[in-house]
Amino acid sequence: MSDQSSIRWFNEIIGIAYRYYDLRMNVIPLFSNKKEAIKIWNEVVNWWSDPSIKIRFVETEDSNWFIMGADSMHPDTNMSFFKILPKSENYERFKKGHGGEAYLRLGMYTKKYKNDVKDDAICDCSHMKEDHDDSEDNDECLYEDCDCKKFESFQLNLYPRKKKKIVTDIKFFQESEVKKDPLTWNCLYVHKYKSQEK
Repeated sequence: MSDQSSIRWFNEIIGIAYRYYDLRMNVIPLFSNKKEAIKIWNEVVNWWSDPSIKIRFVETEDSNWFIMGADSMHPDTNMSFFKILPKSENYERFKKGHGGEAYLRLGMYTKKYKNDVKDDAICDCSHMKEDHDDSEDNDECLYEDCDCKKFESFQLNLYPRKKKKIVTDIKFFQESEVKKDPLTWNCLYVHKYKSQEK
């Protein structure tokens, strides 16, 4: 956690997941464990007023900054979040299709193996479970042009399961535009520009 400014910054999320199939698209900061996600929700996000939640994306040459913050009814436990992420197709899909609003949820990815998933599950190699050897000691992909030796997949788990916030203040900036937005400017100043001044 970084606290070099009046805003407490949390950068220990491991990534961002996007989900497209609800009424609104979902933005899901990912945590390394369930307890941490639930604790952050209960102590921070739960107390955020939905209209005050801001999600910002700053596009740099080779990455994107994810920045999120809000006003809280419990300012003593409030913090904002950021993560520098590689550019991705999922980010581009969210950017084009969010329609000005999204559900905010928290979650984590869990690695799943052949015996843990249903028959229609997709492996990281992009082939279905049924396209993998079904013997006990071997689950390599049966496609000749695939190098996959073991069925592995990820499952997105949401914590707390039924809780979400509605975000209607979502903006995308180029790095040259960050001074226009106080939350974005504070984050980049504290975590990038300030160290360059020394």
